[in-house]
Amino acid sequence: MTGRIVIDIFMTLDGVAQAPGGPDEDPSSGFPYGGWQAPFADRASGEQIVEGITRIDALLLGRRTYDIFAAYWPGHAGQASVIADVLNGVPKYVASRGTPTLDWAESTLLGPDLSAEIAALRDRYDETHVIGSIDFAHSLLDAGLFDELNLWVYPLVLGRGKKVFPEGAVPSTLRLVEPPFGSETGAVRLRYAPAGPVTTGDMGADDRGA
Repeated sequence: MTGRIVIDIFMTLDGVAQAPGGPDEDPSSGFPYGGWQAPFADRASGEQIVEGITRIDALLLGRRTYDIFAAYWPGHAGQASVIADVLNGVPKYVASRGTPTLDWAESTLLGPDLSAEIAALRDRYDETHVIGSIDFAHSLLDAGLFDELNLWVYPLVLGRGKKVFPEGAVPSTLRLVEPPFGSETGAVRLRYAPAGPVTTGDMGADDRGA
């Protein structure tokens, strides 16, 4: 059975996915709202997020997210943290145009042929997850190199910041694979699979849609 590439992203209602976790996560372009996700944390969404983490067989990360994770999660090993245990234990693959030092255990630099690397990961692992890594996620979304887009949408509008689908994103459609999950604080999880190219029609034709 071919493995899956799952993209996990936290975003606002206006599509911003920059720096949900903390003020210093990604302040590029003067982004002032780092840590915007924190006020919406609750038990139910936390349990859902952890359940998703436990399915990870390998991590596929952009360089910035890798550096953030590598600086944080090894220091939380052995602290009864399911997330730390999983992320520290699985193989990590890093997308970078440079030659970074990859000190986190079981870390490998991704090769230049993205399609071939994704195919190899599908052959090797049941579930490879991309967490955050918004710039790298753009490349996967535009090329259709993913099997599930797992969006956590939070009830706030920031008006600026890096977006999941920026201007110029490749047109495509998505298919909802399960009913949405809603948390007490208003966050909604939407699990989508690719559904092919965009098609158009006329909502007024033959009075359909009235």
